[in-house]
Amino acid sequence: MSGKGFPVLTTLALVFFMTTANGQESRILTLNDVIQIAAENSREMVSAKHRFRSSFWEYKTFRTQYYPMLNLNTTMPGINKSIQKYTNADGTETFITRSMANYSMDLSLSKIIGFSGGQLFVNSGLERVDNFSNPTTTDYLSNPISIGLNQPVLAYNPYRWDNKIEPLKYKEAKQKFLEEREQVSISAITFFFDQLQSTISMKIAETNQANYDTLYKIAKGRYNLGKIAENELLQLELSFLQARAQVDNAKLELEMNTFKLKSFLRISEKTDLTLFPPAGFLSTKADLPKALIEARANRADTYSYDRKMKEAESQVMQAKLQNRFNANLFVQYGLTATAADYSDVYKDPQEGQLLSFGIQIPILDWGQAKGKIRMAESNRELVQTTVEQQEIDFEQEVFLKVMQFNMQQNQVNIAAKADTVAQKRFYVTKQRYLIGKIDITDLNIAQTESDNARLSYISALRTLWRSYYELRRLTLYDFAIDKPIDFNFSSVAW
Repeated sequence: MSGKGFPVLTTLALVFFMTTANGQESRILTLNDVIQIAAENSREMVSAKHRFRSSFWEYKTFRTQYYPMLNLNTTMPGINKSIQKYTNADGTETFITRSMANYSMDLSLSKIIGFSGGQLFVNSGLERVDNFSNPTTTDYLSNPISIGLNQPVLAYNPYRWDNKIEPLKYKEAKQKFLEEREQVSISAITFFFDQLQSTISMKIAETNQANYDTLYKIAKGRYNLGKIAENELLQLELSFLQARAQVDNAKLELEMNTFKLKSFLRISEKTDLTLFPPAGFLSTKADLPKALIEARANRADTYSYDRKMKEAESQVMQAKLQNRFNANLFVQYGLTATAADYSDVYKDPQEGQLLSFGIQIPILDWGQAKGKIRMAESNRELVQTTVEQQEIDFEQEVFLKVMQFNMQQNQVNIAAKADTVAQKRFYVTKQRYLIGKIDITDLNIAQTESDNARLSYISALRTLWRSYYELRRLTLYDFAIDKPIDFNFSSVAW
């Protein structure tokens, strides 16, 4: 990579580096250095990492709900001493005093069945009751094993839709993190060139001040000899005073932009920074069809659009199945036994069976279910229309950014040549003024054009690098190495 304005900017950067205050740490940073530091240290990047970490644990929590869950429930003890109503065999009721202690332990293993929305479980438990009333007795109840299934029938299955939506949300979060990372790079480019342009502006102002100081002193001598008019002398004096004011303004602007850059990178205020200008040209060219393909494949919005459509379809399905005919099947089979002594509680257990099948049939809902279905379907159509328009707008944005980036490389070439020509013209104009061939107006014009050309070159560089990283953010593709942008997400997930 090379650029015609590069030697001038390099010289200015090194001069500024050598004039930094003594006793402070000094660092020379390239554009890539600033981008790398921002990716590791900026507050924006730290916030992006925490947002991704939250999405990571949300997805991990979703996955764990399908793992077998083991739970232990105990009561140690439950004491009950009270007066309660008791129904006799002949139907009469009396009040009796109860005094008892209950101890229980239940171990359960359960697992969600994602494709059906049901739950399979296995239980094992033991219970002991100490009756202190009449007389003191102890009873044991064991449940060595119990296997069951709780299965909704013809009902909305949230697990089925979560299996479609949650992976998309996590993938969207990963791509969104990459986009935020590229956006941090874009911000780094902005702060870098703000500070670099302020440095160049200050050096221009100092050079102009020195030039006009010299010219003003020469003009006073020529005026005393009667070779120039008083008007020209006054014009040079005014230019000299304006140059001094520009130096003060440039120093203030440089300090402000340097502070902003250090704050963004979280670098100590005691560190003196010198920025090394980037090369003026990139050998990279962006191919529009390739950019569109990569943008569709890599961007976060691709997964966002798919997720939104599936969420809308899920809402339609939920509206159709809720408040309609549905049923629930509950089946349980196990062994149970009771004894007055613990050593006998697991002997000769008896079979226990439980079967329950319940149904719900809405008879009259005054169109409530139909209204919910119509609202969900309308929302789905709205989401689809919005997504289609967003896809069109996004492709147009990619198209414009590719065109801008490819064109900007030529603009930098033109700006570099204009910078070289303008500086040479100013030097020639200054020499001609010194020998009295031109007036002060031509000199001022040449000086202004030289300053503007140099700052225009910096501005063209800024636009080139911004457009390149904006294209990277849109496509999540590195055109320099011809590969999608990748990242080790495990480094920020934990």
